[in-house]
Amino acid sequence: MKKSLFGCLFALLLHVPAGASNSLWITNVKLVSPERLDMVEPGSVLIEDGRIVKVMRGARQRPPAGARRFDGKGYFLTPGLIDSHVHLQSVPGMSFEQMGEKAKLAQEYYKQLPRSFLYYGYTSVIDLAVFDVGFIDRLRRAPLRPDVFHCGSPLVLANGYPMSYFPPSQRFKVFPNFIYDPAQAAAIPAEYAPREHTSAVDAARAKASGAVCIKTFFEHGFGSQHSLPVMSREVYGEVRKAASANGMTLVTHANTLEGQGFAVNGNTDVLAHGMWRWDRLNNEQVLPAEIRAVLDQVIAKGVGYQPTIQVLYGLRAYVDPDWLGDPRIRKVVPASLAAWFHTPEGKWFRQEAAGGESDEDARRGLDVPLRHVRQVVSYLASKDAKILFGTDTPSAPTYGNLPGLNGYLEMQNLREAGMTPAQIFKAATISNARAFGLAAQLGSIEPGKTANLLLMRQSPLEDVRAYDTIVTLWVGGKQVEREQLAADHAR
Repeated sequence: MKKSLFGCLFALLLHVPAGASNSLWITNVKLVSPERLDMVEPGSVLIEDGRIVKVMRGARQRPPAGARRFDGKGYFLTPGLIDSHVHLQSVPGMSFEQMGEKAKLAQEYYKQLPRSFLYYGYTSVIDLAVFDVGFIDRLRRAPLRPDVFHCGSPLVLANGYPMSYFPPSQRFKVFPNFIYDPAQAAAIPAEYAPREHTSAVDAARAKASGAVCIKTFFEHGFGSQHSLPVMSREVYGEVRKAASANGMTLVTHANTLEGQGFAVNGNTDVLAHGMWRWDRLNNEQVLPAEIRAVLDQVIAKGVGYQPTIQVLYGLRAYVDPDWLGDPRIRKVVPASLAAWFHTPEGKWFRQEAAGGESDEDARRGLDVPLRHVRQVVSYLASKDAKILFGTDTPSAPTYGNLPGLNGYLEMQNLREAGMTPAQIFKAATISNARAFGLAAQLGSIEPGKTANLLLMRQSPLEDVRAYDTIVTLWVGGKQVEREQLAADHAR
């Protein structure tokens, strides 16, 4: 009798409706998706096994059989955001030496890091320069984290930017995918064979590490470095060819008129910074025709453009007396690290960021590059160019670029520069997904895509401050309340 009863129960379990345990029906929401911005309307979304399986539009919907119901209270449902320019292994405010010396602080930061991106809605991030793929793998094992994509180890011209900031004894180990330059043979350790450091071999290595993109650089330098070697058009052409051969997006660091013109003429896919240095035109007040010509090429060729305005504010944080008092900092970094920022040791980068100037002079010194990048963004936005959302978090060892919060501040920068809320929304969703070959998985609320979703009280098409009204997130279908992600949330 007992055996028969057990058999009946087992049979019943086998016939539970498919959606009973893994289906979620999010209903009573207003759908905001970038492919249908003209149709913000009531609807519902069905999720199964971490993916969107059905999108239903209309105020009245019959719940699917067996699905759990989530009432969205009439709030706005959007796809999760994508930050396409981050550096995950760097700890804001710390040098590489300090990261080793302050290992406990660094580990506490890393534990909070993925949650901080999620706190402001970034359910996907793209690391453009990986030092340790193992770190990316460990981050991906976090119980709650954004989807992580990367460009692998960047393709850097030997002894050029940014490997030039490391001692010669270390730089080739930190940047193993450097491009061999025969003209510098005497300055490259003999252990590195030229045939192992061509663009083709380097790109294949990046691809093998799981990269979806290639990052390279055109940078003569700044600060104390102004004459770093840069690649020739021929070498850059080889990088372009290698990226195409591997089906990878080519991202180029360039923030000057010369650098962006070089990269656009060489057919880059993405420019990783705004043009805040105008070279010989630096003193011009109105956007010069020569710069408009380069930007027109950006538009005509459909080059993705990451303004990264917050990079400049990350430097300015050291001469901003109010920055460390911002209560939002405690939402995205542990209390221990936030306290360390206030110490003399934690403010070590101030000297480099301010260049020995007074706070007032240092702030004034950033006014020109800020004006430049705003003018460039305004022009591109007026032409509806392909602007991509990326923050360069952290752009330097600065505590002014904090995960998640940096993105929220960048959205305000873009709005002030002339982008509409709709343009910003697209830049952080579908435009990023398309530019990095991820549109089949991410960027919109459509069947078949990963269930990365945000529920917010306000519409992001009306005000960028809506991104601070997130209530609930779904990350790969896993539901979490926003406040549970904050660094100061009691766990």
